Amino acid sequence: MEDFNRFRSAKLRVAAAQIEPTEADISDNLKKHLAFIDKARDQGVELLVFPELSLTGYQLRSRTPDLAITRDDERLLEIAERAGDMTVVAGFVEESMAAQFHNSAAALRNGQVQFIHRKLNLATYGNLEEAKYFARGRYVDVFVHDPPWTAAIFICADSWNPGLIHLAGLYGATLLIIPVASSREAVGLDFSNPDGWNTALSFYGMLYGMPIIMANHCGSRDGETYWGGSRVIDPHGKTLAIGGKDEDLVVAELDYGSVRQARFQLPTVRDSNLDLIHREIERLNNRIGVPRGIRSV
Repeated sequence: MEDFNRFRSAKLRVAAAQIEPTEADISDNLKKHLAFIDKARDQGVELLVFPELSLTGYQLRSRTPDLAITRDDERLLEIAERAGDMTVVAGFVEESMAAQFHNSAAALRNGQVQFIHRKLNLATYGNLEEAKYFARGRYVDVFVHDPPWTAAIFICADSWNPGLIHLAGLYGATLLIIPVASSREAVGLDFSNPDGWNTALSFYGMLYGMPIIMANHCGSRDGETYWGGSRVIDPHGKTLAIGGKDEDLVVAELDYGSVRQARFQLPTVRDSNLDLIHREIERLNNRIGVPRGIRSV
């Protein structure tokens, strides 16, 4: 009972490290990561999130294999060592078995790689060409930061698949970590990336009673304007802290009591009805190949 009561009032100080990475320069970006970790520690941060591909920059294209590292690379472990008791999420190009290259994010702590997420939805639309350079991830999973905080990591376009967010809730996530590399020009035409992210993050936070840490790039590179706007969302969908257009450390405190209250008031996770979803997916699979206009009841 003592642990349960402690969880009810658990606080978590989090931050998004909004940075402008140097394209294709891991050494320079590593220095920036270490500096931001030290800055975050001075402000009592317990969970620090860097943007998508924060160690390499985003526009890699044919340089992707040259910048790929494995999960036991000394530079990742240096970040993990500097992190100490803080959990640091950093983005990198991961080389896995059979020379496959992934857009990955690692949770690093106490000198070790605690967890890795490989991007599932490789954005290949507008100005984006990720499927030409990266292998797709295959799994949704979560990791425990410190009870009761269980986190899911989704990289940028992963978050534009609502089914993945729903799965994270079913897996027990009480916190979403979303590293992104969002530019104003990425999709094009009349689509506004800043407006789109504002709507999506507020919606997910409110619908699932799920605090969110979103970390974006900033600065202009290769014809793309990265608009910043990194933020922390509370479990009611409201913005607790938000960055501007320049490099920044966006800090906020999360309260697990607010998560409990939000999920009691709007029980999306409780009422998800997984059996119904599973049954309907199976029914849909069985109907594949039925000619148009023929319906079964």
